[in-house]
Amino acid sequence: MAEKEPKYKKHIVKTVEAGSIAEEMEIEPGDAILAIDNTPIEDIFDYQFLVQDEYIEVLVEKPDGEQWLLEVDKEFDEDLGLTFENGLMDDYRHCCNKCIFCFIDQMPKGMRETLYFKDDDSRLSFLQGNYVTLTNMSEKDVDRICRYHLSPINISFQTMNPALRCKMLNNRFAGDALKKVDRFFEADITMNGQIVLCKGVNDGKELEFSIKEMMKYIPNLQSVSVVPVGLSKYREGLYPLEPFEKEDAIETLDLIHRYQKLCFEKYGIHFIHASDEWYILAGQEVPEEDRYDGYLQLENGVGMVRLLLNEFHEELDRRKKEGLLPDHELKAEYSLATGRLIFPYIEKMAQELMQYCPGLKLHVYAIRNDFFGERITVSGLLTGQDILAQMKEKEKGSRLYLPCNVLRSGEDVFLDDLHVGDLEKALQVPIYIVKSSGREFVEAFLDD
Repeated sequence: MAEKEPKYKKHIVKTVEAGSIAEEMEIEPGDAILAIDNTPIEDIFDYQFLVQDEYIEVLVEKPDGEQWLLEVDKEFDEDLGLTFENGLMDDYRHCCNKCIFCFIDQMPKGMRETLYFKDDDSRLSFLQGNYVTLTNMSEKDVDRICRYHLSPINISFQTMNPALRCKMLNNRFAGDALKKVDRFFEADITMNGQIVLCKGVNDGKELEFSIKEMMKYIPNLQSVSVVPVGLSKYREGLYPLEPFEKEDAIETLDLIHRYQKLCFEKYGIHFIHASDEWYILAGQEVPEEDRYDGYLQLENGVGMVRLLLNEFHEELDRRKKEGLLPDHELKAEYSLATGRLIFPYIEKMAQELMQYCPGLKLHVYAIRNDFFGERITVSGLLTGQDILAQMKEKEKGSRLYLPCNVLRSGEDVFLDDLHVGDLEKALQVPIYIVKSSGREFVEAFLDD
């Protein structure tokens, strides 16, 4: 009996990098990559592994159905220069948990459909830094991660207590899923961790137990962040969670700082990190830069304030040292709206800018989150309608500046689908977007 030809999935090319190997081989957008070295490509894991070798054979199918087998000689690990219409090269995997702290369950109805999609896909952990619970990861996935040595993988631990983890994720397999961490550790896979802390659930003694257990995976587990649960006003019918208060934040920080000291003395890293929200809630200064171990957990809001302040002061000091004094004839009045969490720091930065540049007048406003509820204080969850309602009667000057994280990535639309242009018309003021670095904050107001 003749062998069946392998069945190939078609991975459609979206872009071809100029000057790349793919361009040289005349691969074009719309072509389909079928296989590498006669091996079918299931997803991005396979592609990134198969494309590494110095000599590869790439099977390409043109839109008219013609197939090309291309022989490629290249440097080891050199990329072909392709992106695909589907970044995963496969379907996205939906989360199978019903976590008691899930923010998506706390959103109102009627928002755009993509905001309700819960991903729990290990491949997004490598591509985009997403955190995964491991409950949606098959043994085949684990084997491939270990075989391809893909890292880092970002893991949502929540707790190291298996029974409590089952309760928190509402998944009877959630406790056993932690055993996959042992596999990654044995395979020398780099990991980062996250704990969403819920009052009276996984805090206090449970948090201390989890920290101790996770320390066993150092140095492969290089960092763990602790972030407070976000509670919106749309929690009817959900698990009864309470907000953290100032005293809770102080206790949590005391615990984290104690283990930071222990880890640094024993391993040379601080390992366990508190998100900036804890320091603001506790009324404490954020730590110095050295405590963040290279800002491994920025995406979880760990060290964002410190990095912003340091970059801001470095840029301002550079200008002072180089004698780049602003034009004293300059007269400008602008406004800036931001979330309540970061507001005190932005206001101080604005005051320093005005001292440096006497002709500059900045109005800084903290926007209350009426859409999700007042306990949501981060800028990234502000809506256009809240900014509009609260800025309508405010002094805005000739421009209104907004932080870039209020917008959907790469677009000019807010979470509630209001566009920047709509807001400009309603407020009758031009809107400028400020990027997230301290240096760019200075440039936005001084380098007109």
